Amino acid sequence: MIFTVVTSTFNSEKTLERTLDSLLSQTFTDFEYIVIDGDSTDTTVKILESYAPKFEEKGISFRWISEKDNGIYEAWNKGLKLALGEWISFLGSDDYYLQNALEVYHNLISNNEGHFDWLYSNVIYKTSEEKQRILDAVWSWESFRRNTTITPAHVGSFHNRQYFKKYGNYDTIFKIAGDYELLLRAKEDLKTLKAEETTAVMSAGGVSNSMIKNVLKETFEAKYKSGSVSLAICYYDYYFSLIKLKVKNILRK
Repeated sequence: MIFTVVTSTFNSEKTLERTLDSLLSQTFTDFEYIVIDGDSTDTTVKILESYAPKFEEKGISFRWISEKDNGIYEAWNKGLKLALGEWISFLGSDDYYLQNALEVYHNLISNNEGHFDWLYSNVIYKTSEEKQRILDAVWSWESFRRNTTITPAHVGSFHNRQYFKKYGNYDTIFKIAGDYELLLRAKEDLKTLKAEETTAVMSAGGVSNSMIKNVLKETFEAKYKSGSVSLAICYYDYYFSLIKLKVKNILRK
């Protein structure tokens, strides 16, 4: 099997069907889909149950479990244990693929020789039904280790399963920046390959200022722990980002 797509859910009834439909509509179907639910109390589980026959009808392997967990990275680690694909992606329950996403990645792999750790593409970042923009950054070690806002989006990207064997699974100490920290472990040796097409839509959701501050704190910890970034630079980047956030809020008012 070439691809495994993993989605973590918790009380995701409002957006989950759109995510599931985007997997069902893929033009390339040699993949499995795994959903790890955190013991939802809304209709998430009923939705998963209702979609099982739809995946079966399409001939797509679909598995899901529902049990308590300690956050998204523990859920993703559970997905990794179940994954059979050579390439593994983590798609949010409020994000979704465009119809040819997996075909784009299959062509990318088929048309390029050599070893790669991480495949990525352009992503649509949607803040509302009317407002959206394309995230089309190109990965480089110097920008990645310092500033997550100008680096490729994690949504829709694929990880070589060999990467996890070499560098380990997600660190559950992190609650927000664990995907960033994981890719920092390889440092400048991370082998990346970009598809120039757009493959996924990422929903902004309701990101509060307090959430952004938590992201900055975890990014600080990730850079210092796994990115070989000095403590002085970590502090500089952290406070510079905070100042930019405050200025932006003032201008909005």
